[in-house]
Amino acid sequence: MHHSIQNAVQQIEGLVRYSVQLQRVAVKRVSGGYALIDSLKRHGVKHIFGYPGGAILPIYDELYRAEAEGGIQHILVRHEQGAAHAADGYARATGQVGVCFGTSGPGATNLVTGIATAHMDSIPMVVVTGQVPRHAIGSDAFQETDIYGISLPIVKHSYVVRDPREMSRIVAEAFHIASTGRPGPVLIDVPKDVALELFDYKPVEPGNVKLPGYRPTVKGNPRQISQALRLIRNANQPLLYVGGGAIAANAHAEIKELAERFNLPVTTTLMGLGAFDEHHSLSLGMLGMHGTAYANFAVTECDLLIAVGARFDDRVTGKLDEFASRAKVIHIDIDPAEVGKNRAPDVPIVGDVRQVLIDLLRRSKQDGDMRDPERNQPWLNRIARWQEDYPLEVPHYPDSLSPQEVIVEVGLQAPNAYYTTDVGQHQMWAAQFLKCGPRRWISSAGLGTMGYGVPAAMGAKVALPDEEVICISGDASFQMNLQELGTLAQYGINIKTVIINNGWQGMVRQWQEAFYEERYSSSNMQAGMPDIIKLADAYGIKGMVVRSRDELKGAIAQMLAHKGPVIVDIRVKKDENCYPMVAPGKSNSQMIGLPQHKKLDKAAELLYCSSCGAKNISTNNFCPECGTKL
Repeated sequence: MHHSIQNAVQQIEGLVRYSVQLQRVAVKRVSGGYALIDSLKRHGVKHIFGYPGGAILPIYDELYRAEAEGGIQHILVRHEQGAAHAADGYARATGQVGVCFGTSGPGATNLVTGIATAHMDSIPMVVVTGQVPRHAIGSDAFQETDIYGISLPIVKHSYVVRDPREMSRIVAEAFHIASTGRPGPVLIDVPKDVALELFDYKPVEPGNVKLPGYRPTVKGNPRQISQALRLIRNANQPLLYVGGGAIAANAHAEIKELAERFNLPVTTTLMGLGAFDEHHSLSLGMLGMHGTAYANFAVTECDLLIAVGARFDDRVTGKLDEFASRAKVIHIDIDPAEVGKNRAPDVPIVGDVRQVLIDLLRRSKQDGDMRDPERNQPWLNRIARWQEDYPLEVPHYPDSLSPQEVIVEVGLQAPNAYYTTDVGQHQMWAAQFLKCGPRRWISSAGLGTMGYGVPAAMGAKVALPDEEVICISGDASFQMNLQELGTLAQYGINIKTVIINNGWQGMVRQWQEAFYEERYSSSNMQAGMPDIIKLADAYGIKGMVVRSRDELKGAIAQMLAHKGPVIVDIRVKKDENCYPMVAPGKSNSQMIGLPQHKKLDKAAELLYCSSCGAKNISTNNFCPECGTKL
């Protein structure tokens, strides 16, 4: 009896050990595709935007199982470019890494524009492409392209996975590289046989990454921070110039504290919109080619320029050697390659923008400000005069809607929405008149990608389903990726698209009018715009057309109230131009489109007293109000 019980116990223990061994084998022996999907889930990926194809099918097969288990969702786009832009919009709205998939060959090359868009604007993305089997690489196999080589100039880093045992490590490294330092896209190219091959899986958890050659500088140099602080305290006409790096670093609170502590007027780049509240009295809005007149005057006249997460882009600087030519420059950026690339700073500070500003503010409090709070007041008075004399104008025409009043009305009815844009005149009008919070402005700045707006909005809405997401588009840009209406319809992605329809490639027409003697070569779109109501109806979504001012307010309200995606085609004045404008090769102070009697020329530098800000109405070179020699 005793022996029989002992034998039974041993048999049960043996069965348990065998069961555990089977479970261990089942867990450990996996495919490269499984390792990829599991690693993405471990890194918190909830949504993937993509399109399947032959070379990436093993990965999609594992994704099918993962979706069935829950916790991750694939959004099937209608074109791979839409997948890249959606992942980009997802990343901009959340600050998290966006993920997109595409197959080999044309699938991979269709992603290139979206990868370049993210690269130019420093957006964290992980892009996974399928590839032909390892033995076929280099043989011109069906749907083979060297996406690794093609994408090298437009990624932060890239991998070809040649051994499935490296998959989890590569994914962990890709997320670390994409999201740290200066963010950017990372490519992972996976040969088909690597995705199929079985191996003993040892996952690499997020954060367990060691890259000896990759150590971004986070903390700013204390000596340089002290030098910057001295310049700020001693400046008479300082200007805070904020770029997209402040958004990436989530430094909006520190920007506000710095501006208020030292009474600094603030201007932002297109990428920096939202980093500083544009309702704030110190805000000058956007500077540059289509920036506000007062921001461009301020950057021309300032004696200290504090550049925070900005790269001195040509659309911002105009004629570079005349950009802030009277100013000392402090440049704070996490990318050492950007510091001094276009403009040599007097005080360069390499480090994370938020961390540098935290240290600078802490140092200023420890040392005491040692600065008269009224020191900037004459400078602020002068800027206030510019704001009074050169406001952004919203024209009202008796027989047509202006694009500006459409943008203003949308902004009034949806002040807290996330806004995406396409590229062109509508983008600049939106930048001028919408007042967005941090991460609520989503626009292709560096590459200027038409067709970006709808898929980017799609990505933002998938990430933030409870937020209002609105795309401001143009009739030409909208048609670049209108196939993504199918994605909106399939998943019920509730974004609103406002088309500023002037029947032209608007910015192209404006340049042809101004610089090409009105030779409108291939820029007229009036004959090719689809009927939006019919197009939307074909996809099973709501379409609307607005033709007059009387219809505008109600139509926007109806659009926002509708529970589902909506496209509104708003017919606006066909030949409206976007002003102010800095012409190519001109300095920021030489804007066109200002009121004729107030155009700034060389003599206009004497319109304002640099001491008290009063208008100089005398002819004897002395301010009539404070007596300062001009």
